[in-house]
Amino acid sequence: MNLRLGVNIDHVATLRQARGGHEPEPVAAALLAQSAGAHGITVHLRGDRRHIQDRDLRLLKEVLAVPLNVECAATPEALEAVIPARPSWVTLVPESREELTTQGGLDAIFLQGMLRPVLRELRSAGIRVSLFVDPVLDQVKMAAKLEADAVELNTGVYSDLPMDSDATAELAKIRDAARLGSRLGLRVLAGHGLNLQNVGPIAAIPEVEELNIGHSLIGRAVLVGLERAVEEMLGAVMEARP
Repeated sequence: MNLRLGVNIDHVATLRQARGGHEPEPVAAALLAQSAGAHGITVHLRGDRRHIQDRDLRLLKEVLAVPLNVECAATPEALEAVIPARPSWVTLVPESREELTTQGGLDAIFLQGMLRPVLRELRSAGIRVSLFVDPVLDQVKMAAKLEADAVELNTGVYSDLPMDSDATAELAKIRDAARLGSRLGLRVLAGHGLNLQNVGPIAAIPEVEELNIGHSLIGRAVLVGLERAVEEMLGAVMEARP
């Protein structure tokens, strides 16, 4: 199975919003990532619009030749903004105004009653749905029960481990969740906190079809340029999954 790389460009928009101007343009960044080999573009449309804006969704959908994946909360306000843009994918994520970045996966078990009509609405609009969940088997089972198209396994705990620590236990959780998701007919994605140093063991999991990587890629791009940063990450991923 070929492994795909989705590039999250949120933090290009973060730089733009810091000054309230027009630069840097996240749509231009998405096109650069696409030309460098990215298989998809991911953005998170937050309720507070701290980075990606509604106009970004419209423009990205118009110009991209690769799939657009929009992360958002499972709220009526988010759906009202996202559905008209008709992205290829929507990834439902937990969201809090106080967090700097997404903290943990969606609790699909606790929220199943609320999630079911949201998935139905998105699917009726022709949009495929992924749930961002922790690598917990019961959460993966619930995603399948809700008839999601995919799960994105949260690699945040793994990624936050000190470089010299033993990652065996966390990797085992991710591997087991990936195997279960694939067995249940879900597409399996992974992401959160991945970088050039830690991506290899995740990329080597055969059931994982796509990685979504943002912060480390954009940080690297500040030093070497976005196209080179994407190419480096693609190289690291393909080395782990020849």
